[in-house]
Amino acid sequence: MTTKEKHLKIMHYTDSPSYELELTSKYCKALLIKLFNQVCSEITPEEFAVLDTVSCHKGFCQRDLAKLILRDRANTGRVLDSLEKKGFIKRSNDTKNNRLVRIVNITPSGEVVLKELTLRFQPIHEKMCKIFSEEDLLILRASLKKVREAISQIVDMQI
Repeated sequence: MTTKEKHLKIMHYTDSPSYELELTSKYCKALLIKLFNQVCSEITPEEFAVLDTVSCHKGFCQRDLAKLILRDRANTGRVLDSLEKKGFIKRSNDTKNNRLVRIVNITPSGEVVLKELTLRFQPIHEKMCKIFSEEDLLILRASLKKVREAISQIVDMQI
């Protein structure tokens, strides 16, 4: 064994930052599902994420929305179909770069349900935010962004 090999520490998967991120993501998703089962019957967690995003980004097309919520267009389309059937969003045709696109906007009833759900989740959100100081949250976000940027140098991913 060379001197270099002696000083080289092997990182196992369960000791890696990737593992910690993936595990944390799974816990977050499980918590979200549990909370929705307790607090909400109107829409699914995925529909809530889309509805909230549509309310913040008015006039987005389905492709741009899919990129923003990190879902493929087909999955995003199914969620939009469901929200449209419930009357929470409305899609209309428009043009972008001389191409026909479907623009998504939240309806007044979508705004009402989003506000009601946001108020229901507020106490839970506040409890979760007490875990971290504002400074901790800024550091966490900056650290995650740094990890993402480093990985993006290695992996070409279209999001």
